[in-house]
Amino acid sequence: MKISLFVTCISDALFPRVTESMLRLLARYGVRLEFPDIQTCCGQPAYNSGYWDEARKSAVTILDAFEDSDFVVSPSGSCTFMVHHYVSLFKDDPAYLKKAENLQKKTYEFTQFMVQVLGITDVGAYFPHKVTYHPSCHGSRLLGVKNEPMELMRHVKGLEFVPLPFAEDCCGFGGTFAVKMADISGAMVTEKVDHVIETEASVLVGLDMACLMNIAGNLTYRGEKVRVMHLAELLHEGVIRNERKEVKQA
Repeated sequence: MKISLFVTCISDALFPRVTESMLRLLARYGVRLEFPDIQTCCGQPAYNSGYWDEARKSAVTILDAFEDSDFVVSPSGSCTFMVHHYVSLFKDDPAYLKKAENLQKKTYEFTQFMVQVLGITDVGAYFPHKVTYHPSCHGSRLLGVKNEPMELMRHVKGLEFVPLPFAEDCCGFGGTFAVKMADISGAMVTEKVDHVIETEASVLVGLDMACLMNIAGNLTYRGEKVRVMHLAELLHEGVIRNERKEVKQA
């Protein structure tokens, strides 16, 4: 069975540690991710800006890259859901429409793959910190990723979970929205960070590094010491912590 990594632009260029954490976690369960090196941007910035012809060019590359994969796994709910838009992009192209439908069925966000496909909710992690969670818009509202991250965190030993007030509110990033509507975006992320601080959590976790990058930027600007992590990072670090803890106790 061929399981491939859809790395996404931001994880690849700015947060490679997220992908590394995901790779190492999955490797513990015998999953070796293939990496088609022709993959590129999913086309979401162009698509959201109305440049569908340009988005189609990126989509063709993605469809060709993962055509022979049995499963495709991504660390981003946003980019994962963009694959669902390929069906509308190629509605007048029967050959690529079929490829788009096939890719949609076999593409999973990281926590979806862990829980729904592998059936894993307890990775054996230990993370003794107060944690809050931001559910990014595309992942939670459009892709429907809600229970999976909560199940994975629920089984992390030592983790104290604190609900984030108004968690469903957008962080203000929204890709091109943050550029086109900078003032509104800034006000939204400021309000989001107010709620993060309100939880008194030492760690904020999420599933999309674009959203987390936006929130982390505001936290840093305000001098707040909240650590911002992708859930894959938290789980991987927690596994290492647990192993070290067990060695000390032995």
